[in-house]
Amino acid sequence: MKRYATYVLMMIMVLAVALGATYGTQTKRTTTMPAGTKKQMPVRASSTDVTFVKNSTAAGMAEIKLGQIAKDKGASDDVKNFGQRMIDDHTKAGDALKQVAAQKSITLPTAANATQKATISRLSKLSGKSFDKAYMSEMVKDHTAVVAALKQASKTSKDPEVKAWAANTLPTAEEHLKMAKNIHAKLSPPAAKKK
Repeated sequence: MKRYATYVLMMIMVLAVALGATYGTQTKRTTTMPAGTKKQMPVRASSTDVTFVKNSTAAGMAEIKLGQIAKDKGASDDVKNFGQRMIDDHTKAGDALKQVAAQKSITLPTAANATQKATISRLSKLSGKSFDKAYMSEMVKDHTAVVAALKQASKTSKDPEVKAWAANTLPTAEEHLKMAKNIHAKLSPPAAKKK
């Protein structure tokens, strides 16, 4: 009789553990969302928005890398300071864009694209004043394209988070473009007119 009681007690304990594990799993599934809410699936962005997010990520990584080179190889304090600004601002914008991409299940690139890599390679071989002029010329060109892309996305993006990121990032990009033009003009004064 004692052996039977021990057997029954052990079976009850096994069942209790099994039921507890099952109950715990079910509880985890049902209690992750507040009562009365439906689990939201990630909202898929349109192919245009996905392309914009990926291109913006790659461009931001290129700007950060070029900013690091500018800090090291620039001759002008303006260029070095602009490089640091690129690192700071593009890191911040990139972090915000990563959050948007995660919500949309967008796989982001991990490096700059081939064209950007070629620019990085070309500029990294320069130094001093020749670097400054080439870098700032590139920054005017790049930020002209960035401002245009952000304006377009802030108006036409179908995804509200992507649209908001573009609209929030646009003023900083416009400021970068203005700064780049001013520094570039300082480094490349107009030639004196012949009399």
